[in-house]
Amino acid sequence: IRPSKTSKKLCTSLRRNSKEERVLFHYNGHGVPRPTVNGEIWVFNRTYTQYIPLSIYDLQTWMGAPSIYVYDCSNAGIIVNSFNTFAEQHEKELEQMRARSGSTAGHSDPEAANRNSPSPPILGATTYKNCIQLAACAANQILPMNPQLPADLFTSCLTTPIRIALKWFILQSTSKLVPHVTEDLIDRIPGQLNDRRTMLGELNWIFTAITDTIAWNTLPRDLFQKLFRQDLLVASLFRNFLLAERILRSYDCTPISSPPLPQSYRHPMWSAWDLALDLALSQLPDILEKNKRFKHSPFFEEQLTAFQVWLEGSSEQRSPPEQLPIVLQVLLSQVHRLRALELLGHFLDLGPWAVNLALSVGIFPYVLKLLQSLAKELRPFLVFIWAKILAVDGTCQIDLIRDQGHKYFLAALQDTSPCPGFKGNHRIYAAFVLASIVHNFPIGQANALQGQLVSICLDQLNDENPVLRQWLTICLGHLWQNYEQARWSGVRDNANEKLYPLLSDPIPEVRAAAVYALGTFISSVTLRSDHANNIDRSTAMHLFNTVCNDMSPLVRMELIASLQWMVRFFENQFVSVFLQETASGGHHVAANHHYHSLERTINIKRVSSTSNIISVGKNSVSVGSIYQKLWNGLNALAKDPFPAVAAMAQKVVEHVGKQGYELAKEATTSEKCMSLPPSPNTRINYLGGESPPIHGHLNQSTHHTPLPSKKKLGPITDVADPSSMASTATLNSTPQPAPDQQMPPPPSTPQQAMLQPATTVAPIVTTNYIDWSVSFFARPSKFLNEGKLNTASDQNSTEYLDRQSRCLRNRIVRDEGREQQRRAVFGRLDTQSWSCRTQHTPTMVKLNPYDDQIAVAYKDRVILQDWSTDITSSFIPFKQQPSQQHQSIFLDQNRFQSTLPAPVTVSSLDFINAHDVGLVLVAYSDSVIRVWRPADANRESALVTAWHGLFDFNSPTTAKVGTSELGLVMAWHQKSQTIMAAGEAKYVRLWDAEREMKVCDIPSGTDTTVIKLSCAPNGIFAAGCNDGSVRLFDRRCAPAEARFATFREHLNPILTVCLRDDCESLVSACTTSTVRLYDIRKTASSVQHWSAGSDVSAMSIHSSADIVACATSVITVYGLDGTSLNTIRCNEGFMGTKKGVTSCLSFHKHKLSLAAGFNDNTAAVFVTDRK
Repeated sequence: IRPSKTSKKLCTSLRRNSKEERVLFHYNGHGVPRPTVNGEIWVFNRTYTQYIPLSIYDLQTWMGAPSIYVYDCSNAGIIVNSFNTFAEQHEKELEQMRARSGSTAGHSDPEAANRNSPSPPILGATTYKNCIQLAACAANQILPMNPQLPADLFTSCLTTPIRIALKWFILQSTSKLVPHVTEDLIDRIPGQLNDRRTMLGELNWIFTAITDTIAWNTLPRDLFQKLFRQDLLVASLFRNFLLAERILRSYDCTPISSPPLPQSYRHPMWSAWDLALDLALSQLPDILEKNKRFKHSPFFEEQLTAFQVWLEGSSEQRSPPEQLPIVLQVLLSQVHRLRALELLGHFLDLGPWAVNLALSVGIFPYVLKLLQSLAKELRPFLVFIWAKILAVDGTCQIDLIRDQGHKYFLAALQDTSPCPGFKGNHRIYAAFVLASIVHNFPIGQANALQGQLVSICLDQLNDENPVLRQWLTICLGHLWQNYEQARWSGVRDNANEKLYPLLSDPIPEVRAAAVYALGTFISSVTLRSDHANNIDRSTAMHLFNTVCNDMSPLVRMELIASLQWMVRFFENQFVSVFLQETASGGHHVAANHHYHSLERTINIKRVSSTSNIISVGKNSVSVGSIYQKLWNGLNALAKDPFPAVAAMAQKVVEHVGKQGYELAKEATTSEKCMSLPPSPNTRINYLGGESPPIHGHLNQSTHHTPLPSKKKLGPITDVADPSSMASTATLNSTPQPAPDQQMPPPPSTPQQAMLQPATTVAPIVTTNYIDWSVSFFARPSKFLNEGKLNTASDQNSTEYLDRQSRCLRNRIVRDEGREQQRRAVFGRLDTQSWSCRTQHTPTMVKLNPYDDQIAVAYKDRVILQDWSTDITSSFIPFKQQPSQQHQSIFLDQNRFQSTLPAPVTVSSLDFINAHDVGLVLVAYSDSVIRVWRPADANRESALVTAWHGLFDFNSPTTAKVGTSELGLVMAWHQKSQTIMAAGEAKYVRLWDAEREMKVCDIPSGTDTTVIKLSCAPNGIFAAGCNDGSVRLFDRRCAPAEARFATFREHLNPILTVCLRDDCESLVSACTTSTVRLYDIRKTASSVQHWSAGSDVSAMSIHSSADIVACATSVITVYGLDGTSLNTIRCNEGFMGTKKGVTSCLSFHKHKLSLAAGFNDNTAAVFVTDRK
């Protein structure tokens, strides 16, 4: 019997009209024979009473894919099995058909091609694996025949789930609040399914939330996304299928699906559903008979409470909260929406894993729709939630712009009113969201610019919150990055000048953001003009002069990334500066001849009018000096003590050098082709030492060979010719196109410029500052975790317990130290508690104030030994190894230096933050300061930061700083986190370590070198000088008034100086062993003085105890009055040998412990006797 033509026509027409959409095929097999094992189902013939078999294979062919099939009949599992078998057969046939079509692709006979084509056309190369099947029972089961339930029970569950759930519920023998509810009352339940304010609508809402929750907690994440989030029809059917499974299993039927689902009919959430039905039905008689008002279910409120309990848990290894899908449903309720948003914000704040979890459950459409809400109380929580989402998935910017969501955040950024219930500044998150929207997204940039984002950000740059300042600045940088129209909008508002104060902001992250924004400000203009060049030169010079000496390597790295755009856009000028420097450094005739020929070649330029020559004279001096200063700064940064900074600058310098050497090579080649020397009348004399353009509109004289195409100069193509940039930067005239490159006419307005295609210039170097800053929002926010919710969690955290342990340790050490100090003049300091051998003679030793650690310095390295854990840390400065290209660039400049630079040595050593997680502060003879993190059981030692302690790039007065053999000396003030640094300079420089910036320069009042520095707890510090003077400074005063006393009683250089912890006494000693005690409250003369003997090699003064240690042939401990207390003979060294001459001494900060280094390459620690 042939298949039903009606069925075929119906199926094929559905597929044709649905195109690529999913088609639903519902088979109600009641009253027809059961499915056959041959893969056939039975359909009814309208014309006469007859059942006609329909092959599942043919049905698949007609329906195509994707489709969804519902089988409501007994033995429905047979259909599922047959369908899967035929699906595999179809797949194999499709593969064979593709193979045949591939072999006959070049066949010229159309009839042969038709013979190879299948008779029933299948829509595309579809796969039947995407088809979904829902069956009422397994292959060996029949449907229940209960007269109290509909015959098509499975279909009823899928189409009218609430009604069937209520009917089935009242038939159960479980406990019910109202057992007398009848089916008639159920049919009279008031309300509509789509109205959540009514009883029926609320039950439907609760049912949706519960089935979503069950599915999310039982299904794999990818299967949940496919069945419950991609298609509304599929999601609705599968929610109802979960109910069908629960109901039919009570009648010994097992509904099956393809893809199969895990069992869920016993999930605990079904109990919550039963409770919700009980509470609803208990009201039904009174509502219908007495017309009482419906009371809403407490279901959602209780689930929010359960979610809050989960959030309050302290366990970090807990399973995801099962209430998360319900929380999303609650967002639809105005009553509970605020609380749901607050809890959802707390959840997302747990980290990226929580954000990904919320996105997988389907948070996105809910929070996107809420942006249309006008309720101000929701604004801070919504902004916070979106910040957390964008910190993890930045691609959401597309959806925000499509729905005009950026306007919501623009309004939030301007809203300065307080937000009750929200701990934190919601404007920070609004700025971050807007920065994410405009980041590398031109449509977002255009919409934000239209929303006046530039002026909104500029108006708030002076806000007291540093994180807000940082993200307002980053937002501006993102806005005008590769978007010239936004850049010109910023120019009209003087945006670059308004960002200048942030370059001196006390927070390094804000300074880095300002440098980043000014860098994108420079890089945004690819079609250069006189106005743009002048603005960029001014911006770059201000940027360099302000930031080049910044203490933070983060800021210096951003500086290099910003200055690279000057190199990229003004490449010819930098190449010219490089070649001039190389030529002036060479003394060989060949080298001179080589570079003079290059200069003669690159100086060829056509001058069209007298005004051009006049403009050269006006601007060449300042313009030339700008490129020279920036080039010198980049070379200095290439030698930066922080490796990442040096590597970045080195890449930029190498880029310029590479272009210069290529030009030099080609100029030499072209010179060999010249038959005559150039005519004097054809060479342009550039006034004021201007750096001439390397490539421009060349003179057409036959005596000059034009330089090669600009394509050989670098990767800048399809942009305004850099030679034109060079000429406009120097001449203030219209750019002249190169002979081989036609440049489009310059736009008259920025708007016209935006309409012209612009190619993004590739950067030479990049930083990870933006990604690092974004990660702040992906981590849990500190201020949001205040309050009761996390008190227990914080007190049980590892960090909290470790800090409590360190606090107790510090208290014990200080108490023990005070007891030892009290008995200092009575005890004997001669017991060796620890010793070790070093590779070289120690020049400096230092004991950690609280940990069992000693730092030993020799040559350029520091070795930190922890004798309690037996962990050794080595702090060795990174020696820059320039690449071969970099070496060749500076070969000529360094070839004729008669002396090599002196080797770097450690000149000062201290521990910072020793009371908590200590770091090691080391100063070197080249005026560099480095901060090192010691190794522990979990990580290796590492360089934290490094900078030049006294060296300024842009100050000629400090050219000789750091050349002293003694190097840089420093002192550390723990309370204010201040580093005092001094040396050959005529000032003492103060650095704020917490803010990573220079505080001030305090004049030392002398031309001699400062040899020693010592700081008291109250901030007063003393400087011992090479001329024997000791000078006292109060950092709390203005720099010019900070020096308040000078002692000149020593006639020889100061050996050591100590401002004691009582903040009243000062002890100093000179190289002739004279020790003097001063009362700094009386600045006339010393209170006491005495001699420690002759040939003193080292000396140390205890900051609290009244003792001084002096090293001659032995180590002698004196009282402050000069009384000898005891002697350490150092007779017992390694293997019983006598120790050598003492090279360095250092007392413990609190205890009576003395560290010593000896010239036989040993170090030891001596303590008081333990009687």
